[in-house]
Amino acid sequence: MVTVSAVLEHQAFSFIGAMSNEYFNLPSRGSQLLDTDMDYERPNVETIKCVVVGDNAVGKTRLICARACNATLTQYQLLATHVPTVWAIDQYRVCQEVLERSRDVVDDVSVSLRLWDTFGDHHKDRRFAYGRSDVVVLCFSIANPNSLQHVQTMWYPEIKHFCPRAPVILVGCQLDLRYADLEAVNRARRPLARPIRPQEILPPEKGREVAKELGIPYYETSVVAQCGIKEVFDNAIRSALISRRHLQFWKSHLRSVRRPLPQAPFLPPRPPPPVIIVPDPPTKSEDHPARLLEEASCADVVLVVQERIRIYAHRIYLSTASSKFCDLFLMEDGDSPTQTRDPLLRASSFDACEVSGESEGAGMRASASDGTLGRECGRDLSSWSRAFESIHSGVLEEPPGYRARRVAVVKMDSSVRPGPFRAVLKFLYTGRLDEREPDLMEVAHIAELLEVFDLRMMVANILNREAFMNQEITRAFHVRRSNRVKECLAKGTFSDVTFMLDDGSIKAHKPLLISGCDWMAAMFGGPFLESSTTEVVIPYTSRGSMRAVLEYLYTGQFSTGSDLDPLDLIILANRLCLPHLVALTGKAVRYPHCKGYPIL
Repeated sequence: MVTVSAVLEHQAFSFIGAMSNEYFNLPSRGSQLLDTDMDYERPNVETIKCVVVGDNAVGKTRLICARACNATLTQYQLLATHVPTVWAIDQYRVCQEVLERSRDVVDDVSVSLRLWDTFGDHHKDRRFAYGRSDVVVLCFSIANPNSLQHVQTMWYPEIKHFCPRAPVILVGCQLDLRYADLEAVNRARRPLARPIRPQEILPPEKGREVAKELGIPYYETSVVAQCGIKEVFDNAIRSALISRRHLQFWKSHLRSVRRPLPQAPFLPPRPPPPVIIVPDPPTKSEDHPARLLEEASCADVVLVVQERIRIYAHRIYLSTASSKFCDLFLMEDGDSPTQTRDPLLRASSFDACEVSGESEGAGMRASASDGTLGRECGRDLSSWSRAFESIHSGVLEEPPGYRARRVAVVKMDSSVRPGPFRAVLKFLYTGRLDEREPDLMEVAHIAELLEVFDLRMMVANILNREAFMNQEITRAFHVRRSNRVKECLAKGTFSDVTFMLDDGSIKAHKPLLISGCDWMAAMFGGPFLESSTTEVVIPYTSRGSMRAVLEYLYTGQFSTGSDLDPLDLIILANRLCLPHLVALTGKAVRYPHCKGYPIL
């Protein structure tokens, strides 16, 4: 006996169907009116009645519309407040498109699938919808654990009560929420909407456990991703046809129907690219390179001023900032046909001689080489440049506890005073000049002797009260230095250390490494064996990765190349405590179109 509530629910299908048509952009009743005889029953066509049940807001109506009308879900509909709707069954009678889409062929059997939507309220009487059903699709939401619990406590017992012989298919809806950014979804929803919490998202194992207990197949779908819709209803049709085959065994075309097939693994959408936060580059203090002038740990040049004052310096800094110093050191090294690891280790014998009374007490010894330096006091440079008097090779035994090493001793002209000369050296190291320098004219004189025209221009700007123009000079100075440093790195010019790597070796410069990396500063500036040797073995490192690290330390830029393995570079940069380089490498991998270009 049919109850009044069941009849009212059936009558409500047509009324609520108009609302679902407008909500899902479906063809309206007035668009295409069909005669009742168009919904005909063709021979050898199996009509399948599929009832879809489940809690409210689990996605039943959306799943039906996706199959019956090929409806897609917009972002607005996904995030809008849920309005209970029921898809009208009379759409098969009034809409030609829905009727055509109901016809399908499954395992060589022609079928006409008729989908019945139901209310999700537990107190509703659905016996009219269950009547003469061939298969029941039981839905729950993977974002609502209560809906899965109601499958066992409410829905499955109701199905077995009203249609005990109908097969059941368990379907987990809203699969896309498992891989969605829940924070973004909750922000886009209505203010009073209940937020979706990550711990509420059900894994697929939960649905499989319930399906195994009930002895029914399990599938997952997503209307947003258009995933699993066809698999669900094709296997629901198979279940209905197999159940019908037991009763209508004389139908030979039903013999080829297979059991419900397992669902193909879901391919999750490509996750959004990771947000690579590149930290600020390490602030290189201008005093750090300048402090090297006061340290003798890695000095390879000793500048003698006024016969008694010695200033420690470094070839790589002087040569890349001053063309005069570059020519001087290249001229000294040019006597050797090929540059060895340490160009100053060319002497065959070293006869100690006293440079000055103070230098002897400080541990500096002069040497006569194999004819390269000529006289005991070295090569005379007075005719070559007004800034220098002579250059010779010496042995430096400072600081105490360090191994003695060979250095170039350059005697400056007697007109060069220590104070202004230190200001000139500070400019050659940092590219800056203190506006409060008391002896600006002396600085300009020394700059003219050394042909450092940028420094002479900066002095003129300060004297003319146009010191603001010196910022552009400093910027251009660093650009030129970076280019010269790259050239020295590529050719190995003025190198004082060689890194032995897995696939070869590469020459480097200790002063630049000490200024750019704390790890290198501890190794070369401390009382370690590497501070006094010319070869350092770094295992598990390739030449491409080490070259990228050296270029980054020298210039502050990172350039990718075809021979560069990003993973090896990240490992090496992490070993050297360079987080900024690690982030830049990750950024280069994230944006491969930047390959070959410097990344700042």
